[in-house]
Amino acid sequence: MRPLFHPTLDDVRPEAILHALSDPVRAAIFTQIAGMGCVQACSAFAAVGDRVIPKSSLSHHIKVLREAGLIRCERHGVEMRNHSRCSEVDQRFPGLIAAILSAYAKAGA
Repeated sequence: MRPLFHPTLDDVRPEAILHALSDPVRAAIFTQIAGMGCVQACSAFAAVGDRVIPKSSLSHHIKVLREAGLIRCERHGVEMRNHSRCSEVDQRFPGLIAAILSAYAKAGA
């Protein structure tokens, strides 16, 4: 199995974060990961609201979030566990993630 790509904090770019969080489904997934404060398996995000997310789409959303530097993923057997890198990213771009997620919350997304 190929190793997972995780950008270093210096390689995290604001345009990648904006792209990753521009999709409401990815924003909802990231909000759940960041809000839990603990490691979450991908299967925990099989549904967002009342929408069921196909496994292939979920894998793509997780990959975009990971490659943007927003989450860290670790393989544990057949399960993929995800946790937020929010505090790391906030050190580099203070307030960016909070502002984006706040805008979604105000819009009711």
